[in-house]
Amino acid sequence: QLQLVQSGGGSVQPGGSLRLSCAASGFFRDHYAIGWFRQAPGKEREGVSSISTINDKAYYADSVKGRFTISCDKARDMVYLQMNSLKPEDTAVYYCAASPYSDYDPNKVIDWNSWGQGTQVTVSS
Repeated sequence: QLQLVQSGGGSVQPGGSLRLSCAASGFFRDHYAIGWFRQAPGKEREGVSSISTINDKAYYADSVKGRFTISCDKARDMVYLQMNSLKPEDTAVYYCAASPYSDYDPNKVIDWNSWGQGTQVTVSS
């Protein structure tokens, strides 16, 4: 059974950096995109960033553009989210996800059928 396994995250002060990793063995072959969502307390899960497994085209939510960078290492089946200039509003549980649909919407949770276990990111002084 395919699984997305996350690592990274933690607590950091505003302006700091963190990197999230997602082990995605098997997903590059069978899925069209791998990405990151986040969910803050009392809020809906939202798409943060995603990357196409076909052409490496990246998507970023407006709130993270210029601060976050998604990358992948297909030889190692890994996807990374480098988060710089972190803000308190970035505090959330972050989830790695994969979509099997060629017309996936990077913001539509229902288009993503595989999920990592989630990891907490806390930005606070």
